[in-house]
This record gives sequence, structure tokens and C-alpha cells, in this order.
Amino acid sequence: MPGIDECLLEAMRLPGARGAALVDWTSGLALGTVGEAPGGDHETAAAEAAELARLAAEQRAFAPADARDDAADDTEAADPPVEDLILSNRDSYHVLRFVRTSFDSSVFLHLWLARSDGNLALARIRLGEMAGRLVLG
Repeated sequence: MPGIDECLLEAMRLPGARGAALVDWTSGLALGTVGEAPGGDHETAAAEAAELARLAAEQRAFAPADARDDAADDTEAADPPVEDLILSNRDSYHVLRFVRTSFDSSVFLHLWLARSDGNLALARIRLGEMAGRLVLG
């Protein structure tokens, strides 16, 4: 089971990967980074991506239907509220994949892909696999 560094290095092997980070969306802190940073600074990119993740995670409209129907049920407290977010612009994709943890599930993988040679479908599949194997703590 890979740790943070191994997981981020695996993400960088995806076609078109420019940079990757593991970010705590409640604090906006990068727990690990590799490659380039969108905008040139990993910490700023982590804080900005965390704002987007937090916005989606805290909105009931984006939660699974069963979670909306039974909001008082604490049995799934460790489930991330959103599976992933995809932001695209003219030259790149940003994929934010929420990671399930044994504590509060407040982290996500952020993968920055070049649009010209990245494969968005493959990136989503592989990030999901990585998130499932990631060992935190």
C-alpha cells in the first residue's frame, strides 16, 4: 500500500501529467507535491484547489441522494462527500479526487494534466485506484 510520495509519483506517470498534490481541503495545506505547480507555487495552488473542493464538498446538492436523504446517519462519516471534480481550461485539466480515510476524509489528490496529451478518462480511473490504495497516517 503506497504512501503519499509513492502515490504522487505514480500519478506523474500518467500521460500528460504536469503536477500532482495531496491536499487537505479543510486547511488548504499541501501534504505532498510533485512536478510543476499550476501558477508556479504549490502552496498557493493547494489553497486555491482546496477552496474549490470545500465548496463542492459542503453543498448538499452535490452529495449522493442516499446521503441527502439520511443526513443524520453517522455510519458513513468517513466517506468523502464528492467522488471527484474536473475543471478544464484551454490547455489543461485539473482532476480533484477525494480520498476516503479512516478519520475525516478531508483530503484529495489534485492532478494537473496537459490537455494536449492527457487522457482524462484514464486519469479518473487511475486516481480512483490510487485513492483506494493510499495509506495515510
